[in-house]
Amino acid sequence: MRLPFVFYFLLFSISSVFCQSEFQMDKAKKKVVIPFKLINNLIFIPIKVNGEELTFLLDTGVEETILFSLDDKEQIKFFHIEKLKLKGLGSNEAVDAYKSSKNKLDANGYTDLDHEIYLVLDQEFNFSSQVGIPVNGIIGYHFFKNHKVAIDYENKKVTVYADSNKKIIKQLNRRFFKDSISIEDSKPYFISRITQNDNTVSSKLLLDTGNSDALWIFLNKTQAIIKPDYYIHDFLGRGFSGEIFGIRGRIASFSFGNNTFNKPIATFPDSTSIKSANFVSKRVGSIGGEVLSRFKVVFDYKNHLVYTSPNDKLNEPFNFNMSGIEVEHAGLEWTKETVEDVRQGIKVYSSTNDERIQNSLQIRFELKPIFSIASVRVNSNAEKAGLKKGDKILKINGKNAHDLTIERINGLLKSEEGKTIEIEIERNNKTYSYSFQLKSIL
Repeated sequence: MRLPFVFYFLLFSISSVFCQSEFQMDKAKKKVVIPFKLINNLIFIPIKVNGEELTFLLDTGVEETILFSLDDKEQIKFFHIEKLKLKGLGSNEAVDAYKSSKNKLDANGYTDLDHEIYLVLDQEFNFSSQVGIPVNGIIGYHFFKNHKVAIDYENKKVTVYADSNKKIIKQLNRRFFKDSISIEDSKPYFISRITQNDNTVSSKLLLDTGNSDALWIFLNKTQAIIKPDYYIHDFLGRGFSGEIFGIRGRIASFSFGNNTFNKPIATFPDSTSIKSANFVSKRVGSIGGEVLSRFKVVFDYKNHLVYTSPNDKLNEPFNFNMSGIEVEHAGLEWTKETVEDVRQGIKVYSSTNDERIQNSLQIRFELKPIFSIASVRVNSNAEKAGLKKGDKILKINGKNAHDLTIERINGLLKSEEGKTIEIEIERNNKTYSYSFQLKSIL
């Protein structure tokens, strides 16, 4: 299952002077290591903004740093505020935003003392519910532009290397495959070979860590690639300027990292949804996290290079959500559990002989996640079974939803064709149970 909304802030126009932001590390350091959370092929890193830790999507597909949500972070101070407009993927008009300068950002010792941030504090642009964790914003070009940045998807860590670190050059030349990239409009582009209907086309693609899909192709930007013979219509997500729709289908193959990927699922946004986006010359699409996460990837913007080393995920098949439902995080609720603790307990005295009895059962209250159905695909097995948008999920295949995560639910819903999904939901304060089978549609 892929996430709507998160990864479509690829392109936007900002009416402002170019920011002179510079991330640096202590001169004595050779590298900085930053752990991250990986959710549906997307990278979420902690960064302190003016002393307050926030969570950012690390996205090579954006130039400027954007904040969508501050949650309970009322103490953050922002300086030199001015109002402007942002516009990007989607079919509607530009949205109001604010630019703040002179901010200090610190990612585990990788620091920028004069960083510009764009604030779009509107709940419609808050995608925390789609990933199941609080997410405050997106950071892109300024994180990558001055240093070699290695993304280790397997071990979930980002490593930033100092220019003085000569050892990493030897390691890259010995253990990695090297490709040329171009940096245009502050984003990395790669020339791939896309094959469809026995026709192979050299195609310029954005390397986009903020896109969880495998491959995006913009049909209105190329006549050499046509839509697949079999495809489905789908809601693809939200951009700055509205909802994004398009189709999905498989193509024969495409290349990246000295590897050819066969039968990947490609996404084709419709022309209306991308009419507001800015495109560099000859770009026809994007390579996203479903492909990038099969490698350890090192971006070297200064030298226009990308290095790749495959991991154990390299040859996994390209699967798609076979359930027909999109699940989102819908908040938290208090749950009551009875647990056994022999060290404590409730002391009970018998009314007949004053004998003291030690009861080791304890009542424990915890905040647990709530999950609900965000959308149901038309004519899917889930829709035919009776599931509806807004249903609160109580159990999936016998597991209490409180004990699951978005990632585990998504993995289950695209696990294997024919697998039976038994789901218990709450609707209008009543409980219902449904059962359906996963069916491959691509």
